[in-house]
Amino acid sequence: MDLATTAGGAASQPGDYDAVRRDIAAILHQPEYDDGSAGPVLVRLAWHSSGTYDAASDTGGSDGAGMRYEAEGGDPANAGLQHARVFLEPVKEKHPWCTYADLWILAGVEAIKQMGGPDIPFKGGRTDFPDDSRVPPRGRLPDGAQAADHLRHVFYRMGFNDQEIVALSGAHNLGRAHADRSGFQGPWVSQPTKFSNQYFKLLKNLEWKEKEWTGLRQFVNDDLGKELMMLPTDMALIDDDQFRPWVEKYASDQDLFFE
Repeated sequence: MDLATTAGGAASQPGDYDAVRRDIAAILHQPEYDDGSAGPVLVRLAWHSSGTYDAASDTGGSDGAGMRYEAEGGDPANAGLQHARVFLEPVKEKHPWCTYADLWILAGVEAIKQMGGPDIPFKGGRTDFPDDSRVPPRGRLPDGAQAADHLRHVFYRMGFNDQEIVALSGAHNLGRAHADRSGFQGPWVSQPTKFSNQYFKLLKNLEWKEKEWTGLRQFVNDDLGKELMMLPTDMALIDDDQFRPWVEKYASDQDLFFE
């Protein structure tokens, strides 16, 4: 069986994704980055590499790792994700048989698990584009400044329904927005490196007021001792009659959200 030799001299067996998982887990602690963890930005990388999918044309999505090319990586919607890709380079170097496309998705899966979330099934087999000729067009990712109709337009294109839109929005339980990347600023929850259903609880139970500042329109609350924020697309989940019941269900039942 072919073995890929790592820089350190150890052998890595092709298909040994458990070994890749262990090395992803080992690089999550990043004391100089954000809240001390690379986990949230790795989940965002996995999502943004997937969220370009178009079901009608079967283009975009997690196959190809198109963010390696400026046409996709330079999309303003992907600002800041170069940090995630840099964090993963040592893992890629140690397991050269693992494609970038698989690595980015597995990194999101393992990060969620390590941050207290569910163990999401993973299957490998994605390939890396040899050039940028198949990179999807820009503009397919959600815009946090928009409303419910925009969410449906973007997520229905991928084949998701209203319940799945709300569930996927629960990833906002992780990380924080950066004004110099997205135009928004701050964390959604008080523990942004722990995967839980707190996002739904706070969205449902707190009173959110529009922030007075020069940045993009967002909503804030400081009842828990520090300023937390929600995007217009987050508020759309609680304002929309079809989205709201799922927010309420996930707020009251973390196991249901994890499922």
